[in-house]
Amino acid sequence: MKTNKIIIRKGKPADLPHALSLIKELAVYEKAPHEVSVGLEEMKELGFGRKKIFHFFVAEKNNKVIGLALYYFKYSTWKGRCLYLDDIIVTEKERGAGVGKLLFDKVAQIAKKENVRRMEWQVLNWNKPAINFYQKMPVILDDEWINCKLTDRELKKIF
Repeated sequence: MKTNKIIIRKGKPADLPHALSLIKELAVYEKAPHEVSVGLEEMKELGFGRKKIFHFFVAEKNNKVIGLALYYFKYSTWKGRCLYLDDIIVTEKERGAGVGKLLFDKVAQIAKKENVRRMEWQVLNWNKPAINFYQKMPVILDDEWINCKLTDRELKKIF
């Protein structure tokens, strides 16, 4: 018998192919599929190996992974230990059914349990569904800061 119950659980190594598939789906949605350069071996090493730097939850429905929330801990010079939610991804056909909220709440529970001083994330300024999702919660949408980055290509050019 199939159930439509959503289960949120910690990600495990066997979930990595599903996680990478969701990451690629998000990249297509964000009009940047060519930007995904991470692979399964790297994800396995950095998610479960000696150099572990990230954690993730998956949303499962009928024994199939339909969503992902990936996060890691960082340090702020002003605030101290913080949690950074890198992405919440829900496969397109499952969006709008509350899966993202379940994943968000699970990560927020970790932030509270770990007593971090701030939980933060980013949202693209054109992603109205995500912005509307976040505006339903008591979050601060900060348009004061400008994101800066150097990709591996740019780093090679300057050093």
